[in-house]
Amino acid sequence: MPLYANWKNGVTLKKFKVIFSLSAQKEIENLETDDAIQIAKDIKSYLETSPIPFGKARINKLTGFEPPLYRMRSGDFRAYYRIVSNEVIILAITNKKDSEKVLKKLQ
Repeated sequence: MPLYANWKNGVTLKKFKVIFSLSAQKEIENLETDDAIQIAKDIKSYLETSPIPFGKARINKLTGFEPPLYRMRSGDFRAYYRIVSNEVIILAITNKKDSEKVLKKLQ
């Protein structure tokens, strides 16, 4: 997890900019309101400050993808994303039962 020195309190977390692809925007808009709110909260909590797996089972780096592909769990839903510089690009949001289809498209 990238950290930066701060003279006031010692450490400041690096902020990442979260960008939704057009397909991810459509997918989150089609979800039930409660599910969409929960996913949005999880994205803000986890992906803006620490999108790289760091002892959290909620975030995984998937094997066999180049450039690296990551998955974040949020209830029954999964958000698939890549990290480019200081940006987290959400590529897809799907129900866990549809994850295999989405992964085939992202390869």
